[in-house]
Amino acid sequence: MTGILFDPRSCTLGEGPLWHPERNQLFWFDIIGKKMMSRADNIPLEWQFEHHVSAAGWISRDELLIASEVELFRFNVDTLARSHICPLDAANSLTRSNDGRADPWGGFWIGTMGKNAQQGAGAIYRFYRDGLERLYSGISIANSICFCPRRAYAYYTDTLTGQIMRQNLDAEGWPDGAPEVFLDLRSERLNPDGSVVDAEGCLWNAQWGASRVARYSPAGAFLCAYDFPAKQTSCPAFGGEDLSQLFVTSATMGMRSPEKGEGCTYQLRVPFMGQPEHQIIL
Repeated sequence: MTGILFDPRSCTLGEGPLWHPERNQLFWFDIIGKKMMSRADNIPLEWQFEHHVSAAGWISRDELLIASEVELFRFNVDTLARSHICPLDAANSLTRSNDGRADPWGGFWIGTMGKNAQQGAGAIYRFYRDGLERLYSGISIANSICFCPRRAYAYYTDTLTGQIMRQNLDAEGWPDGAPEVFLDLRSERLNPDGSVVDAEGCLWNAQWGASRVARYSPAGAFLCAYDFPAKQTSCPAFGGEDLSQLFVTSATMGMRSPEKGEGCTYQLRVPFMGQPEHQIIL
Protein backbone atom coordinates (compact mmCIF):
# COMPACT_ATOMS: atom_id res chain seq x y z
CA MET A 1 0.00 0.00 0.00
CA THR A 2 1.31 3.42 -0.99
CA GLY A 3 0.04 6.82 0.05
CA ILE A 4 -1.88 8.98 -2.42
CA LEU A 5 -1.77 12.73 -2.87
CA PHE A 6 -3.88 14.77 -0.45
CA ASP A 7 -2.53 18.23 -1.30
CA PRO A 8 -0.19 19.06 -4.22
CA ARG A 9 1.42 22.17 -2.71
CA SER A 10 5.09 21.45 -2.15
CA CYS A 11 6.47 22.46 1.26
CA THR A 12 10.11 23.22 1.87
CA LEU A 13 9.60 21.71 5.33
CA GLY A 14 6.14 20.24 5.82
CA GLU A 15 5.46 19.50 9.49
CA GLY A 16 2.94 19.42 12.32
CA PRO A 17 -0.16 17.78 10.76
CA LEU A 18 -3.15 18.15 13.09
CA TRP A 19 -6.60 16.66 12.51
CA HIS A 20 -9.13 18.97 14.19
CA PRO A 21 -11.86 16.64 15.55
CA GLU A 22 -14.60 19.31 15.68
CA ARG A 23 -13.95 20.76 12.24
CA ASN A 24 -13.02 17.43 10.58
CA GLN A 25 -10.18 19.32 8.95
CA LEU A 26 -6.44 18.79 8.60
CA PHE A 27 -4.01 21.62 9.35
CA TRP A 28 -0.27 21.48 8.72
CA PHE A 29 2.73 23.79 8.34
CA ASP A 30 5.49 24.73 5.95
CA ILE A 31 7.98 25.84 8.59
CA ILE A 32 10.42 27.51 6.20
CA GLY A 33 7.55 29.17 4.32
CA LYS A 34 6.24 30.58 7.64
CA LYS A 35 2.71 29.43 6.91
CA MET A 36 -0.06 27.14 8.07
CA MET A 37 -1.98 25.20 5.44
CA SER A 38 -5.28 23.33 5.18
CA ARG A 39 -8.08 22.24 2.88
CA ALA A 40 -11.84 22.74 3.26
CA ASP A 41 -14.41 21.50 0.73
CA ASN A 42 -11.42 20.59 -1.45
CA ILE A 43 -10.28 24.23 -1.49
CA PRO A 44 -6.65 24.90 -0.50
CA LEU A 45 -6.21 27.36 2.38
CA GLU A 46 -3.14 29.20 3.72
CA TRP A 47 -2.36 31.54 6.60
CA GLN A 48 0.90 33.49 6.34
CA PHE A 49 2.86 34.52 9.46
CA GLU A 50 5.86 36.76 10.14
CA HIS A 51 7.82 34.06 12.00
CA HIS A 52 8.50 30.36 11.49
CA VAL A 53 5.49 28.32 12.69
CA SER A 54 5.61 24.58 13.14
CA ALA A 55 2.95 22.90 15.30
CA ALA A 56 -0.49 23.42 16.80
CA GLY A 57 -3.12 22.03 19.11
CA TRP A 58 -6.85 22.74 19.13
CA ILE A 59 -8.43 24.92 21.82
CA SER A 60 -11.97 25.15 20.43
CA ARG A 61 -13.73 24.71 17.12
CA ASP A 62 -12.27 27.92 15.74
CA GLU A 63 -9.13 28.48 17.82
CA LEU A 64 -5.72 26.87 17.75
CA LEU A 65 -2.65 27.19 19.92
CA ILE A 66 0.24 27.71 17.47
CA ALA A 67 3.96 27.44 18.19
CA SER A 68 6.29 29.89 16.45
CA GLU A 69 9.99 30.62 16.77
CA VAL A 70 9.30 33.27 19.43
CA GLU A 71 6.02 32.42 21.17
CA LEU A 72 2.96 30.29 21.71
CA PHE A 73 -0.11 32.19 20.55
CA ARG A 74 -3.85 31.75 20.24
CA PHE A 75 -5.23 32.01 16.70
CA ASN A 76 -8.76 32.05 15.32
CA VAL A 77 -8.70 30.43 11.88
CA ASP A 78 -11.92 32.18 10.79
CA THR A 79 -11.51 35.74 12.10
CA LEU A 80 -7.66 35.74 12.12
CA ALA A 81 -7.72 37.19 15.65
CA ARG A 82 -4.62 36.27 17.64
CA SER A 83 -3.31 36.77 21.16
CA HIS A 84 0.00 36.06 22.84
CA ILE A 85 0.10 33.15 25.31
CA CYS A 86 3.76 33.00 26.36
CA PRO A 87 7.28 33.48 24.96
CA LEU A 88 9.12 30.51 23.47
CA ASP A 89 12.90 30.98 23.19
CA ALA A 90 12.08 34.59 22.27
CA ALA A 91 15.52 35.90 23.27
CA ASN A 92 17.36 33.25 21.25
CA SER A 93 17.52 34.22 17.57
CA LEU A 94 19.32 30.97 16.70
CA THR A 95 16.33 28.70 17.36
CA ARG A 96 12.82 28.02 16.11
CA SER A 97 10.02 25.69 17.12
CA ASN A 98 9.72 22.24 15.53
CA ASP A 99 7.61 19.22 16.48
CA GLY A 100 4.84 19.51 19.09
CA ARG A 101 1.59 17.94 20.28
CA ALA A 102 -1.13 18.39 22.91
CA ASP A 103 -0.95 15.94 25.81
CA PRO A 104 -3.87 14.04 27.46
CA TRP A 105 -4.01 16.54 30.34
CA GLY A 106 -4.67 19.53 28.11
CA GLY A 107 -1.05 20.66 28.05
CA PHE A 108 1.21 21.13 25.03
CA TRP A 109 4.72 19.75 24.47
CA ILE A 110 6.86 21.65 22.00
CA GLY A 111 10.40 21.14 20.78
CA THR A 112 12.85 23.76 19.57
CA MET A 113 16.01 23.46 17.48
CA GLY A 114 18.67 25.58 15.84
CA LYS A 115 17.58 27.14 12.55
CA ASN A 116 20.63 25.49 11.01
CA ALA A 117 20.31 22.36 13.18
CA GLN A 118 23.15 23.48 15.44
CA GLN A 119 24.07 20.61 17.74
CA GLY A 120 22.42 20.81 21.15
CA ALA A 121 20.84 24.23 20.53
CA GLY A 122 17.26 23.16 21.17
CA ALA A 123 15.06 21.88 23.97
CA ILE A 124 11.66 20.33 24.69
CA TYR A 125 9.13 22.27 26.78
CA ARG A 126 5.71 21.65 28.28
CA PHE A 127 3.07 24.37 28.44
CA TYR A 128 0.58 23.53 31.17
CA ARG A 129 -1.83 25.67 33.18
CA ASP A 130 -0.43 28.98 31.95
CA GLY A 131 3.21 28.05 32.57
CA LEU A 132 6.03 26.90 30.28
CA GLU A 133 8.65 24.54 31.73
CA ARG A 134 11.75 23.14 30.06
CA LEU A 135 11.79 19.34 30.22
CA TYR A 136 14.93 18.46 28.23
CA SER A 137 17.85 20.57 27.03
CA GLY A 138 20.72 19.95 24.61
CA ILE A 139 18.36 18.74 21.86
CA SER A 140 19.54 19.11 18.26
CA ILE A 141 16.38 18.19 16.27
CA ALA A 142 13.31 17.71 18.48
CA ASN A 143 10.77 15.29 17.02
CA SER A 144 8.36 12.38 17.67
CA ILE A 145 6.46 14.04 20.53
CA CYS A 146 3.41 11.84 21.16
CA PHE A 147 1.55 10.02 23.95
CA CYS A 148 0.24 6.52 24.63
CA PRO A 149 -3.53 6.00 25.14
CA ARG A 150 -3.15 4.98 28.79
CA ARG A 151 -1.40 8.25 29.77
CA ALA A 152 1.55 6.23 31.02
CA TYR A 153 4.19 7.38 28.54
CA ALA A 154 5.37 10.22 26.34
CA TYR A 155 7.73 9.67 23.42
CA TYR A 156 10.26 11.99 21.82
CA THR A 157 13.48 11.91 19.84
CA ASP A 158 16.50 13.96 18.99
CA THR A 159 16.64 12.85 15.37
CA LEU A 160 20.44 13.04 15.22
CA THR A 161 20.70 10.31 17.89
CA GLY A 162 18.73 7.76 15.84
CA GLN A 163 16.82 6.79 19.00
CA ILE A 164 13.22 7.34 20.11
CA MET A 165 12.90 7.76 23.85
CA ARG A 166 10.04 6.72 26.13
CA GLN A 167 9.30 8.75 29.26
CA ASN A 168 7.17 7.62 32.21
CA LEU A 169 4.62 10.25 33.25
CA ASP A 170 3.10 11.03 36.64
CA ALA A 171 -0.57 11.67 37.41
CA GLU A 172 -0.41 15.22 36.03
CA GLY A 173 1.59 14.38 32.92
CA TRP A 174 5.06 15.44 34.12
CA PRO A 175 8.16 13.28 33.45
CA ASP A 176 8.65 10.71 36.21
CA GLY A 177 12.22 9.43 36.35
CA ALA A 178 14.74 9.23 33.53
CA PRO A 179 13.70 8.46 29.92
CA GLU A 180 14.61 5.09 28.39
CA VAL A 181 15.39 4.06 24.82
CA PHE A 182 12.24 2.76 23.12
CA LEU A 183 13.63 2.34 19.59
CA ASP A 184 17.22 2.32 18.42
CA LEU A 185 17.27 2.80 14.65
CA ARG A 186 20.99 3.44 14.26
CA SER A 187 21.86 0.00 12.93
CA GLU A 188 19.23 0.43 10.19
CA ARG A 189 20.50 3.94 9.41
CA LEU A 190 16.99 5.32 9.76
CA ASN A 191 16.30 8.90 10.80
CA PRO A 192 13.31 9.15 13.17
CA ASP A 193 11.20 12.22 12.48
CA GLY A 194 7.63 12.90 13.63
CA SER A 195 5.50 10.23 15.29
CA VAL A 196 1.95 9.55 16.43
CA VAL A 197 0.46 6.75 18.58
CA ASP A 198 -2.65 4.83 17.47
CA ALA A 199 -5.57 3.58 19.57
CA GLU A 200 -3.78 0.27 20.22
CA GLY A 201 -0.73 2.03 21.63
CA CYS A 202 1.47 1.39 18.58
CA LEU A 203 3.84 4.14 17.49
CA TRP A 204 3.94 5.31 13.87
CA ASN A 205 7.21 7.00 12.89
CA ALA A 206 7.95 9.01 9.74
CA GLN A 207 11.51 8.17 8.70
CA TRP A 208 13.27 11.04 6.96
CA GLY A 209 14.99 9.91 3.78
CA ALA A 210 13.28 6.50 3.67
CA SER A 211 9.95 7.40 1.97
CA ARG A 212 7.97 5.62 4.65
CA VAL A 213 6.09 5.58 7.93
CA ALA A 214 6.74 2.53 10.12
CA ARG A 215 4.53 1.05 12.85
CA TYR A 216 6.02 -0.35 16.07
CA SER A 217 4.35 -2.28 18.90
CA PRO A 218 4.18 -0.92 22.47
CA ALA A 219 7.18 -3.16 23.16
CA GLY A 220 9.16 -1.59 20.31
CA ALA A 221 8.88 -4.44 17.79
CA PHE A 222 8.65 -3.53 14.09
CA LEU A 223 5.20 -4.43 12.74
CA CYS A 224 4.87 -2.95 9.25
CA ALA A 225 5.68 0.07 7.10
CA TYR A 226 3.80 2.07 4.48
CA ASP A 227 5.48 3.80 1.55
CA PHE A 228 4.85 7.33 0.33
CA PRO A 229 5.87 9.07 -2.95
CA ALA A 230 8.18 11.48 -1.14
CA LYS A 231 11.65 10.68 0.14
CA GLN A 232 11.65 13.00 3.14
CA THR A 233 8.52 11.97 5.04
CA SER A 234 8.36 14.20 8.13
CA CYS A 235 5.29 13.63 10.32
CA PRO A 236 2.12 11.47 10.41
CA ALA A 237 -1.34 12.20 11.83
CA PHE A 238 -4.55 10.18 11.99
CA GLY A 239 -7.74 11.77 10.72
CA GLY A 240 -10.95 11.26 8.84
CA GLU A 241 -14.33 10.51 10.36
CA ASP A 242 -13.19 7.14 11.76
CA LEU A 243 -9.53 8.18 12.36
CA SER A 244 -8.28 5.53 9.93
CA GLN A 245 -6.83 7.97 7.40
CA LEU A 246 -3.09 8.40 7.85
CA PHE A 247 -1.92 11.84 6.71
CA VAL A 248 1.79 12.43 6.14
CA THR A 249 3.73 15.62 5.47
CA SER A 250 7.02 15.75 3.57
CA ALA A 251 9.81 18.19 2.68
CA THR A 252 12.11 19.32 -0.11
CA MET A 253 14.63 20.87 2.27
CA GLY A 254 18.21 20.11 1.19
CA MET A 255 17.19 18.70 -2.20
CA ARG A 256 18.96 20.24 -5.18
CA SER A 257 16.36 19.21 -7.74
CA PRO A 258 13.22 17.90 -6.02
CA GLU A 259 11.15 15.52 -8.11
CA LYS A 260 7.43 16.00 -8.57
CA GLY A 261 5.59 15.04 -5.39
CA GLU A 262 8.39 15.89 -2.99
CA GLY A 263 7.24 18.18 -0.20
CA CYS A 264 3.56 17.36 -0.76
CA THR A 265 1.08 16.05 1.79
CA TYR A 266 -0.27 12.50 1.43
CA GLN A 267 -2.99 10.28 2.80
CA LEU A 268 -3.56 6.54 3.10
CA ARG A 269 -6.43 4.54 4.57
CA VAL A 270 -4.96 1.96 6.96
CA PRO A 271 -6.62 -0.92 8.87
CA PHE A 272 -5.99 0.77 12.21
CA MET A 273 -7.53 3.65 14.14
CA GLY A 274 -5.77 6.64 15.62
CA GLN A 275 -6.46 8.51 18.83
CA PRO A 276 -8.42 11.78 18.70
CA GLU A 277 -6.11 14.76 19.18
CA HIS A 278 -6.32 16.06 22.73
CA GLN A 279 -7.88 19.45 23.41
CA ILE A 280 -5.67 22.15 24.90
CA ILE A 281 -7.06 23.65 28.09
CA LEU A 282 -6.16 27.26 28.77
